[in-house]
Amino acid sequence: MEDKRSLVATLQGVKAINGKSFSEIAAATGLTNVYVAQLFRRQAQLKPETVASLRSAVPQLDDAQIEAMMRPPMRSYDPTLLQEPAVYRLHEAVVHFGESIKEIINEDFGDGIMSAIDFFCSVDKIKGIDGKDRVVVTFDGKYLPHTEQVKRLMKFA
Repeated sequence: MEDKRSLVATLQGVKAINGKSFSEIAAATGLTNVYVAQLFRRQAQLKPETVASLRSAVPQLDDAQIEAMMRPPMRSYDPTLLQEPAVYRLHEAVVHFGESIKEIINEDFGDGIMSAIDFFCSVDKIKGIDGKDRVVVTFDGKYLPHTEQVKRLMKFA
């Protein structure tokens, strides 16, 4: 098909023609809004069991686009993305709060990390107690304990 950049531009164009937000497509497919956005940016893989609901939500997608979305993606990013203010602020928040979050993970779970593979992410809009709009970003990752490196005697055939 096309290279990633032009495919993403094409998929974004299809979404624009469709007129639905990522959250609306997510509601129709049972996916998170962030995962839907990743599908349209080729940062996630469309699974066969989701094709029918995505086709229903975005009927403008053609067979070649669906097939391209089903291939394992190149999960890369452009380092200049940090220059975008919203992305920079998210990065800043993780850097600022990261050490404390890590300590809480270690206190509550032990020595380990949050998976970014077995992971769900969503963005929600709520009203704060002052009535102003607030952004809620949820990172929901499986806990992965670090393992002790024990010497094993292995037999090779």
